[in-house]
Amino acid sequence: MNLNSIPAFQDNYIWILSDDNDRCIIVDPGEARPVLDALAQNKWQPAAIFLTHHHNDHTGGVKEIVQHYPDIAVYGPQETLNKGTTRRVNDGDKISVLGSEFTIFATPGHTAGHVCFFNNPYLFCGDTLFSGGCGRLFEGTPAQMYQSFQKINALPEDTVICCAHEYTLSNMEFAKSILQHDSFINDYYLKVKGLRAKKQMTLPVILKNERQINLFLRTDDIDLIKVISEETNLQQPEQRFAWLRAKKDNF
Repeated sequence: MNLNSIPAFQDNYIWILSDDNDRCIIVDPGEARPVLDALAQNKWQPAAIFLTHHHNDHTGGVKEIVQHYPDIAVYGPQETLNKGTTRRVNDGDKISVLGSEFTIFATPGHTAGHVCFFNNPYLFCGDTLFSGGCGRLFEGTPAQMYQSFQKINALPEDTVICCAHEYTLSNMEFAKSILQHDSFINDYYLKVKGLRAKKQMTLPVILKNERQINLFLRTDDIDLIKVISEETNLQQPEQRFAWLRAKKDNF
């Protein structure tokens, strides 16, 4: 399987997973035109659309794509049924597309019914985990998002994380503000800053690296606990996760 990305809007990425026969899966098509152009240019034949959640910047292109490819299957959670989904997926489901098995697991937090699609090594996680950060909590709770992060963190370290927005630089600026002397964070910040200065994308990312630079995966980290303890005493990792998300909201 071959991974491709299509820029959309200001900072979205629509992911395309294609096989050697030029059949493909489209993930979270927020708008149709760049997808249709890429399909034509690469002579891809779409077999399925995956939707991680209901927000329009992830679903807005579905209707027009289906008009061009009426036989395409659209997989998504309950909350996307009014966005064009034809095949609902639930936590723990396994689906076969392009001869590959994808596992679906629920990752509530950003929205109540958010899901991820996983086919080793690829994880399509929508707006759950971003490189160096996590999605805003529009419908879920910090505790839910913490548990969603634990599911992602349980995947193999070489998992290729395909998140949907180019937020890495701002996330690393935040991480650097919390752990100012962390070598992993500082080194990665400089790398990301250089990539963005050249207008290059910072995604996808590898879970092994995220475990080093993403504070939301480091809620048991001694250095982070020390910083938090200067302001408040939080015993549980879920509480520390909530503290981080609140800080990021106001960063």
